Amino acid sequence: MDEKITYDTFFARSFSRSDQKKLGYGAFIGCLLIALSFCLVFMPYSSPQSIRLGTSVPKRMNLVCKSEKRSDYCEINGEDVRIDAKSSTVFIVASSQQSIRDLEDNNTSLLIGPYSRKEDQIAMKSVRKWLVKPVMESNVTPPCSQTHSVPATLFSLGGYSGNNYHDFTDIIIPLYSTARIFNGEVKFVVTNSNPWWINKFRNLVQKLSNYEVIDIDNEENIHCFTSVVVGLKRAPQELSIDPSKSSYSMKDFRQFLRSAYSLNKVRAIKIEDEDDYDDDGKTRPRLLIVARNRTRAFRNTDEIVGMARNLGYEVGVAEADGNIQRFAEIVNSCDVMMGVHGAGLTNMVFLPENAVLIQVIPFGGVEWPARAAFGEPSKDMNIRYLDYKIKAEESSLIEQYPADHEVFKNPLSISKQGWLTFKAVYLDKQDVNLDINRFKITLLKALELLHQ
Repeated sequence: MDEKITYDTFFARSFSRSDQKKLGYGAFIGCLLIALSFCLVFMPYSSPQSIRLGTSVPKRMNLVCKSEKRSDYCEINGEDVRIDAKSSTVFIVASSQQSIRDLEDNNTSLLIGPYSRKEDQIAMKSVRKWLVKPVMESNVTPPCSQTHSVPATLFSLGGYSGNNYHDFTDIIIPLYSTARIFNGEVKFVVTNSNPWWINKFRNLVQKLSNYEVIDIDNEENIHCFTSVVVGLKRAPQELSIDPSKSSYSMKDFRQFLRSAYSLNKVRAIKIEDEDDYDDDGKTRPRLLIVARNRTRAFRNTDEIVGMARNLGYEVGVAEADGNIQRFAEIVNSCDVMMGVHGAGLTNMVFLPENAVLIQVIPFGGVEWPARAAFGEPSKDMNIRYLDYKIKAEESSLIEQYPADHEVFKNPLSISKQGWLTFKAVYLDKQDVNLDINRFKITLLKALELLHQ
């Protein structure tokens, strides 16, 4: 396991034989410490009300539960584990006399919502909770209907699934971090399942598991395993893997994506000289403008395209859709990707190494969440990051509110009215009309990065 449990240890002290009084005193203290140690080890254990997250209880039972910033999860190994959909319970049945003795001291339960955004109450409302329950006798649990020879990972497709950003940061990356170690020999037990989601990400699901997904919510059978992970391991940051707690990194994940979608471009172009620009455009750096047709759309796309071509870019415009394969190939073929803050920029995961991401940040206090969503994650992906913060004059909000309105003068006051109000104003009702001359500087910076 990646998580290691550290135990305190008593160390003996030596005493000088030349001083009999000190020897007698030391012997007395030594015996007292030994007696105290004996009591601590063998005294009866007072059982808590629930499995304490962050501990291994007990060691022989191989049940480890963790509570982290974004997710709770339990790893269960070497036991009789029974998943009962009717009662939303994962039973852990003692498999030996020692396990029975262990369970007598730890006959407790834990409720887990297996979705990796536990701090978000809105997201968690649509996540089915599962009770992880140790029991001492198999006759108090439903009998096995189907016994599996490989481990299982139980997770939810509730929450914000369906939004491309949350699909990756809340589900796909945590699933990779949790299940990749099994090298395909793992079954995915999915609660709150969505067939369209499984179909959309079928390449990735089949790359991680050699078996059909089990839609546990619609199962009458009791599915039995010897090893189960309930919940997913997730890094605190967005679109990230914590290598100190995982055998993998974001570099590994991006290689996994290239393999799953047969993406050929590993590195972005390195421009050696301006003369490398051929008339046929073969050596020109490729710029992708990620379009949005509903909210935060570019209103002057043609102007942006014309200016970028004059700078030496080969330019493409595309909007992300449900066809992951198609859009992954488009993104991977490019050296620079730009777009207004939104889920479409999540496709940065398909960019080649050393590519450049340009995030256009809408007007109105969006800088911090925008940079946390895409700016910070770019570092571990080996993607160079630039952002361009628009001014009020570049926002369609000037058509909706007078110049002296709080929307312009004090965005903080709008944010204090709650997330839904803030989102409605600055994200849902705002389009972008870029100042071409001002934005040109950002595209020139991207070219400079491609020279490095």
